[in-house]
Amino acid sequence: MPLDPQRIQQLAREVLDIEAASIAALTKRIDAAFVRACELLLGCRGRVVVTGMGKSGHIAGKLAATLASTGTPAFFVHPGEASHGDMGMITGEDAVLALSNSGETAEVLAILPLIKRLGVPLLAMTGKPQSTLARGADVHLDVSVAKEACPLNLAPTASTTATLAMGDALAVALLETRGFTANDFARSHPGGSLGRRLLLHVADLMHSGAAVPAVTPDTLLSDALLEMTRKGLGMTAVVDNAGKVLGIYTDGDLRRTLDRQLDVHKTSVAEAMTRDCKTAPADMLAGEALAMMDKHKINALLIVDENNILQGALNMHDLLRAGII
Repeated sequence: MPLDPQRIQQLAREVLDIEAASIAALTKRIDAAFVRACELLLGCRGRVVVTGMGKSGHIAGKLAATLASTGTPAFFVHPGEASHGDMGMITGEDAVLALSNSGETAEVLAILPLIKRLGVPLLAMTGKPQSTLARGADVHLDVSVAKEACPLNLAPTASTTATLAMGDALAVALLETRGFTANDFARSHPGGSLGRRLLLHVADLMHSGAAVPAVTPDTLLSDALLEMTRKGLGMTAVVDNAGKVLGIYTDGDLRRTLDRQLDVHKTSVAEAMTRDCKTAPADMLAGEALAMMDKHKINALLIVDENNILQGALNMHDLLRAGII
């Protein structure tokens, strides 16, 4: 069958329209049952065990990961494996969140008696409010859809999207209620760029000691340029004898020096430096340092203490190597 670009685009738009409508329909179902579900999960002293089969299982795995990363300890249990030993992973202090579009998934129903025997709260998300799973749950969240986005109305598409969206709504409601912060999120994501932005401080990345380029204000520009070349940061701090920052001389200042036709062998760095330079404390978050550099369109920062004494230097390459950018 020949490729029809217009038909392909039409189908794609129809899928997005159907799935968007399915999510929009959920807003009317954020009711007392949703609040009760949040109450049960907030009261859980153990972990939230999320389970589901097939496509619902994939959504369950993602939801467990989202809950765990936003302050609600959770993990996924395959319902088929639960019947063969993995029920031992569920304790009496846990809560179970079961996903099934039909509400009649055999593998999920098989473990219902075991969940009931443990006496743990059971929450269900199904597309059939009168299904066995829905009726057996302590709380049921209706994620039914008018139709699947699949032209055959068979492949789980709109239904899985709706379930995922309802799960995200649950996770975010719990996050907000727990008072979960950006720093809490970073501790759950230490390996990601967001975690690095929120956990790494300037002190973790800056150059210090002899690696920091620094000259006194009476230094000739030619010697200041040698210092910049030796340290390789594209700039040098200008400090007094006590180490207090007076200014900075950068590659940009060099271009301006050449424009002014100053003699680098006769001109002191004090005559060409940028006096009102941007500085930062060593305990500033690396992400905040990046935001400052972006805002002021600069590539380097001098790091100072509370008395404006030079402590270190940081540039964009340091942030890039650390994965902050």
